[in-house]
Amino acid sequence: MKHHVLALCSALALMTPTLGVAQDRYVHANNSAYDTLDPHTVRDVARVASRLNFYDGLYRWVDNPPQLIPWLATDHSVSEDGLTWTFNLRDDVTFHDGTKMTAEDVVYSFERMLELKRGAGSLFLPMIDPGQTVAVDDTTVAFTLKEPSAIFAALVPDILVVNSTLVKENEVDGDWGQAYMIDHVAGSGSYMLQRYDPARGFIGERFADHFAGWGEKYFDEIEFRTVLETNTRIQGLMRGDYQGLDGYLAPDQVERLRADEDVQIMEEESMRVFHIAMHNGRAPLDDKNFRMAMVHAFDYDGYINEIMQGTVARNPTIMPGNLWGAPDVPGYDYDLEKAQEYLDAYKAEHGDDIRTIKIGTLAGFSETEQAAALMQNGLSQLGIEVEIESSPWPVISSAMQNPDTMPDMVPYWKSTYYVDPNNWVGELYASRYAPTRNVSDYHNDAVDEKLEQALIITDQDARAQLYADATTQIYEDAAGIWIYNTKWFGPYASNVKNVRFCPVGNGQDMRWAYLEE
Repeated sequence: MKHHVLALCSALALMTPTLGVAQDRYVHANNSAYDTLDPHTVRDVARVASRLNFYDGLYRWVDNPPQLIPWLATDHSVSEDGLTWTFNLRDDVTFHDGTKMTAEDVVYSFERMLELKRGAGSLFLPMIDPGQTVAVDDTTVAFTLKEPSAIFAALVPDILVVNSTLVKENEVDGDWGQAYMIDHVAGSGSYMLQRYDPARGFIGERFADHFAGWGEKYFDEIEFRTVLETNTRIQGLMRGDYQGLDGYLAPDQVERLRADEDVQIMEEESMRVFHIAMHNGRAPLDDKNFRMAMVHAFDYDGYINEIMQGTVARNPTIMPGNLWGAPDVPGYDYDLEKAQEYLDAYKAEHGDDIRTIKIGTLAGFSETEQAAALMQNGLSQLGIEVEIESSPWPVISSAMQNPDTMPDMVPYWKSTYYVDPNNWVGELYASRYAPTRNVSDYHNDAVDEKLEQALIITDQDARAQLYADATTQIYEDAAGIWIYNTKWFGPYASNVKNVRFCPVGNGQDMRWAYLEE
């Protein structure tokens, strides 16, 4: 039995080619650095713009709520046993150098992802072995999984296709072109690389021959520039130096921009959970009593109502409250008396000597620094010393993926990369994703069993129960400090139109946007 999950008619979401007039350039001030352009080694929101604009996947996430539409593939079918997924590809796709894309490029790209074991590759490794992706013919590719997967379809947009001929020509000592791909682009995406500077960002030039065509208006050039200092980004947008910023600013910054007639704020629901990851594998945080003291030492109401000015919703677990499978639990409260009781229980077993707790924050993300300061204040009242160190996201992200270098705590957001509970509770707490995604070094056999089962079965009600049960156990283990689910307040110049926001990508897919004169 074949299941045509996405029909070709969905391709109406693509724009038909028309002759258009080139519009002005778009400059986006980003709050993190673009330290690499390789689409297969990173998978985070901070560097999503290079992946979305330079590369194409088999399908693409668009709009809000997120919807999958055909992209490089027109449709797909699944074998009766749920193991073989066969994709039919477009026959009119060319890479930026004019080379025609074929199924062999898809195979090479996927094998490269598995070999590098980074970015989205770490998600596919448990599902499919190397050598199990084949080109049936030039426009057909088949993936044979180890076992049926409930999330494979949701991950297909992450199969970003590179020009295999170009990458192979630039391989050095079997490195799969890693050195070359740091500062070069080998894609078919809407924009071609014009300039790249890891200290500054990148500039892309419109790829006129993109298979999806172009509307009558578009940006002929886009620049994503690294600007770490928040006030500099805001002032630059108000002056007209930039046409867009990241959409997750503090409330006072949003209101400051709302007051400017040359700026517009696009408000959208999101599924971006702000939490403090705790290193469950390192003393003293490897003790549940100590972690319980931590979760009761954070002032949730103070953070949400005062710092965030009530613009976000309390989220008691890592699962977004507006997503199926989220459990109904009350959430931990700020109660220093409870925290002291748990701390006393810890000391009774381990002694009074508690080392300094180290919190890593994200430079340029004031909310993480404010959360760390609030945590520091609560712990100081318990007699626990805290050291806070701020680093750019690429630095701290790299440190988080190694249990030896992961700070004791890191406040950050878990963003939407695909709309399935596994994106949140699975990736952050299942043993299969340690240490690259399960950065907290949390391991629980009962939780793993539920999360593994939820990846195989396809009945959503049954999966929802498994995720709710697993998340409840993680909650009871106080494996992290979960604070809020957020909204996206996208600040753009008032004459920027048709930004197509999606929680997967956060409004940085620029092919549909244009400047209204």
